[in-house]
Amino acid sequence: MLTETRSQTVVDLLLQGTYLSMQRIIPIHLKMEELKQLETSLPLQFGVLIGITGDVRGKLILTGNKKVFGAIGQSMFGMPLEGEMLASFSGELGNMIAGGLSTNLVKKGIRTDITAPTIMQGEASLSGHAVAHQLSVAVERVGELETYLLLDY
Repeated sequence: MLTETRSQTVVDLLLQGTYLSMQRIIPIHLKMEELKQLETSLPLQFGVLIGITGDVRGKLILTGNKKVFGAIGQSMFGMPLEGEMLASFSGELGNMIAGGLSTNLVKKGIRTDITAPTIMQGEASLSGHAVAHQLSVAVERVGELETYLLLDY
């Protein structure tokens, strides 16, 4: 069981590692906007969920409107992505970011593994987590990419 101080340190490392991973993967200027702890369930319309296992257990969720994911995909591949291609790309983007996060964490002595991505489309609400943190990231000239870290202490 993590102590409260160790727990906050792990949360900070998770959030910093996620943002660093995003900066390395997404070829558009990003700016960390807001960080907050959430007390309620998460309403979602489009995004990807990656499970985290190992020394830390939880979920990494990236959400935003399809336009944000589409612009990121177009910047990476040079062509518009729609429909199934956009959903598939969104899952792979989540996979790359979570994989980068795991790499960043192992350098800090925290072992993790990630699950296959789950694509979320339509009205959904996630609950049942011990702690939820939200990191808002502005994607230049595109919009917001919301990042949620749900921990299951």
